[in-house]
Amino acid sequence: MPVSGRQVGQASVETVALLPLVVLVGALLWQAVVAGQALWLSGAAARAAARAAAVGGDAQAAAERALPPRLESGLRVRAAGGGVRVAVRVPSVLSGGSIFTVRSRAAFPRQRP
Repeated sequence: MPVSGRQVGQASVETVALLPLVVLVGALLWQAVVAGQALWLSGAAARAAARAAAVGGDAQAAAERALPPRLESGLRVRAAGGGVRVAVRVPSVLSGGSIFTVRSRAAFPRQRP
């Protein structure tokens, strides 16, 4: 069956109409990836901070070294119940701010020199 010019035009209109939806879905998927990475790295930062605290080192500096520069802003590290709690802000893909905060906790027994 031959394709008429009207059918080709309709397909173009449908494609253009769906383009914003495709972009939005892509941005949401990328935001999920960024949030997952922040969660994973907050756990690594908590473990690094707990190791540093266990040997008498600087937990804040250890947590900062475990994170990429973009996740360092807004990092909070505090001692809690024999361990360390770390809070990392999840950056927004579409804006320059953050959308929420992920928290992790780690503990190591105190080491004696």
